[in-house]
Amino acid sequence: MARILALIYGAASYAIFFGTFLYLIGFLGNFGVPKSIDSGETGSLALALLVDGALIALFGLQHSVMARPGFKAWWTRVVPKPIERSTYVLASSLVLIALYWAWQPIPEAVHRFEGATARGVMTGLYLAGYGVVLLSTFQIDHFDLFGLRQVALYFRRRAYAEKRFAIPLLYRFVRHPIYVGWIAAFWFTPDLTVGRVFFAAGMTAYILAAIPLEERDLAATLGGPYLRWRARTPRFLPRLGRAKDEASPAIGDHTPQAG
Repeated sequence: MARILALIYGAASYAIFFGTFLYLIGFLGNFGVPKSIDSGETGSLALALLVDGALIALFGLQHSVMARPGFKAWWTRVVPKPIERSTYVLASSLVLIALYWAWQPIPEAVHRFEGATARGVMTGLYLAGYGVVLLSTFQIDHFDLFGLRQVALYFRRRAYAEKRFAIPLLYRFVRHPIYVGWIAAFWFTPDLTVGRVFFAAGMTAYILAAIPLEERDLAATLGGPYLRWRARTPRFLPRLGRAKDEASPAIGDHTPQAG
């Protein structure tokens, strides 16, 4: 029974994540959802900045704290290891849902692209960011990253083992293609508002702060091969020239899911 419940829990957590991910596309894009980043009643600018800043900070704290090895070592004494990743994914989704619900819009325009072509290009780049995020997760094992592989192996009575240290295509050129996709999704928009700038700046700041923590943990876990790959591979912008063919990190814990 425990194995069946773990499988159901993992599948439900993944389904909630995926719905939350799809909602984020509409939320930041201001289309197809009942409440978006620029919709709703506006009020005090100071209150909006306070609330929105607290929501971004909550997201960053949840992601960073729950991803640390020390926290996971303690947490798995409470939560069974097969569902630890699913619980992380579920917690991340719930924090994002709270952000959608409580976000205070600041819709004053910073810049607006005029003309169908310019707006289409910006929207295309916005959606391409999500495409890069999804492609990157599948290159490092999407289902492991979001907890489904762990519960499936537990259900089948098979031991879980980390994926081998390998180098998928995008990781030959940059160390953090998932973050590249997220940053593109945060900043590319045909209608740049104060609220969107605040969200994008806050999330980008979180990413820049989280990367050293993530890379420190990966270096401690993976050692020399990771350190050599890290030394020659840029964080975000690829270098022109030959692709690298040694190893890249297995699975990182800081993807906004989402990742």
